[in-house]
Amino acid sequence: MTSQQLLEQYGPREAMDYDVVVVGGGPAGLAAAIRLKQLAAEKRQEISVCVLEKGSEAGAHILSGAIMDPGALTELLPNWKADGAPLDQPVTEDAFWFLSETAARPTPALVLPDCFKNHGNYIISLGNVVRWMAQQAEALGVEIFAGFPAAEVLYDDAGGVRGVATGNLGLGKDGRPSDHFQLGMELRARYTVFAEGSRGQLGRELIARYKLDAGCDPQGYAIGIKELWEITPEQAKPGRVLHTAGWPLDSKTYGGSFLYHLPNNQVAVGLVVGLDYSNPWLSPFEEFQRFKTHPAIRPIFEGGKRLGYGARALTAGGILALPKFVFPGGCMVGCEAGFLNASRIKGSHAAIKTGMLAAQAIAVALAAGRSADTLDDYPRAFEQSWLHAELQRSRNFKQWFKKGRMVGTLMTGIEQWLLKGRMPWTIHRKAPDYAALQPAEAMPRIDYPKPDGKLTFDRLSSVFISNTNHEENQPPHLTLKDISVPVQVNLARYAGPEQRYCPAGVYEFIKGPDGRDKLQINAQNCVHCKTCDIKDPTQNIVWVAPEGGGGPNYVGM
Repeated sequence: MTSQQLLEQYGPREAMDYDVVVVGGGPAGLAAAIRLKQLAAEKRQEISVCVLEKGSEAGAHILSGAIMDPGALTELLPNWKADGAPLDQPVTEDAFWFLSETAARPTPALVLPDCFKNHGNYIISLGNVVRWMAQQAEALGVEIFAGFPAAEVLYDDAGGVRGVATGNLGLGKDGRPSDHFQLGMELRARYTVFAEGSRGQLGRELIARYKLDAGCDPQGYAIGIKELWEITPEQAKPGRVLHTAGWPLDSKTYGGSFLYHLPNNQVAVGLVVGLDYSNPWLSPFEEFQRFKTHPAIRPIFEGGKRLGYGARALTAGGILALPKFVFPGGCMVGCEAGFLNASRIKGSHAAIKTGMLAAQAIAVALAAGRSADTLDDYPRAFEQSWLHAELQRSRNFKQWFKKGRMVGTLMTGIEQWLLKGRMPWTIHRKAPDYAALQPAEAMPRIDYPKPDGKLTFDRLSSVFISNTNHEENQPPHLTLKDISVPVQVNLARYAGPEQRYCPAGVYEFIKGPDGRDKLQINAQNCVHCKTCDIKDPTQNIVWVAPEGGGGPNYVGM
């Protein structure tokens, strides 16, 4: 049954009214909610705020490296240290290596660009920081509804946003109501803040509806794959930060690795791969597993134990790909819009700052009795902020690496080390990431070694430790516009790249009863990374939110 048919038979939906509804309980959304309540208290006004979070709890779906620049958090919550924010491990050492297959070449500290220096920053679990931020928000009176994904944007008669509706519950795989069916609820607001993170389902709709990306460079994305390890005390170096470039990726593929040493003999390790890669035989997951076998990296993990696994897309196009982020009745914040600074490999500080800037504009509008108009004060405040200046300094970072690692490394050194981000030129890109994929027959095949189960692993054992779970009897949340395309186009032309770019084993080509190829979608494995929605060469795959609470439940990630 269609959504309209369900409404006609079971409606109307229940509704709740708020001054502000925030979609997404990550650092950007929670910062907006907290700042709204702070401003209301300062003005002795009442602003009702609710946050919708699709994960089972705040932080359950949060995945990041992560190193946090605490500047924005200090602006938002100046007493964060005394109030117990889990920023416990300051960075004590920075290193950057260039890897060949057998060797590691350190970069001298003297020539390391400022964007790779982390003095004053903290190695964190962003999921834990988000859980703490949720506690601060609730203490201020913010209502947080975890396990309730926003599935639909509500529009008024004039075409402006008037809130969102949560997803229906209790639909079977066939899309028909089961015995415990329940319509979603409408949450109506004077202003709605969209903070879904990279490639948000509703953000994607809003960008298309309002043509917010007109005049921008195509957005650029990457996939980040991460593991959390407990290593031997001899290898533990709390506070050490190591980034690498080079092997196992070829010189034309954008990406690099990170190793962040946490307290308690733990290390976060990951690989980021740009989703503009051209070889359909490439598997970011297997490249990450291969990375750990490098002779300079392997010893760190010998005798250790893998504790966690996850993957998530990053919006990494920078300020040149930043869409207009305000529209009638709402705005976008954080990675929903694309405020991440790829050169610094950081986005949480930008997420918090944009949440605060949006909240300030909304508070002014509410105080003036306004509703459902365009929050022009928000982009004006951004243009005058330190964040805008920071993103301007790194505006060419991703663009240079489109020309290969050698050019990218050289020009990053010139722009960030020699010119300190004050370059007089701007480099643009014209093609979206998915268009970069080349036919399989034109690219070298990559055969990856089998995992050993000690240092390297397969997808299914990795998904298992991400604590991923979905209700089995529900409509598929990985949808196809045309069910013939995977076999007739993706398999025939690109050798079925979805079975390689997915880091969770969701997609596999199998033989049907008639002996013909068909695509099998194992939606229960999905870790909500959104890579398929981005990289599919025909843009045939559309990710939508599953029933509330489904997906990964990351711990310490």
